[in-house]
Amino acid sequence: MTIKYYWEDFTPGWVFETAARTLSEEDIVRFAREYDPQIYHTDAEAAKRSPFGGLIASGWQTGAVGMRLMCDGYLIESSCVGSPGIDEMRFIKPVRPGDTLRLRSSVIESAPSKKQPNRGTVLFRWEVLNQNDEVALSMLGRQMYLRRTPA
Repeated sequence: MTIKYYWEDFTPGWVFETAARTLSEEDIVRFAREYDPQIYHTDAEAAKRSPFGGLIASGWQTGAVGMRLMCDGYLIESSCVGSPGIDEMRFIKPVRPGDTLRLRSSVIESAPSKKQPNRGTVLFRWEVLNQNDEVALSMLGRQMYLRRTPA
């Protein structure tokens, strides 16, 4: 695999939007039965009586879909060597069967590592958007990338 993105490529203001993925009712129920078996994720009929008025995807599924879109969009072609974690994660709008999701990655800040001169850290705002350009999930997190040219 050829590395396309290094730490130097992720400058503040850099924005990347991925391809999209549509979630079916089956996708939502299958994920929820395994990982988040709450009634409004697993049972379309019972979910009609929930505060959501119908079946919705688990927020964790929305985040997982965002991660997959990130991997397919640019992460697997990058020099990423991990993440120290997510600073913030917000479930903003429910995702329903038939919603089409894509990920917008925006660089907030970027800094070279003080301890390891061959890498740097990037702070991202990741937003999972639906087909109406509404933000369904927002995350603020960091990833570490190798530098093209170590300092």
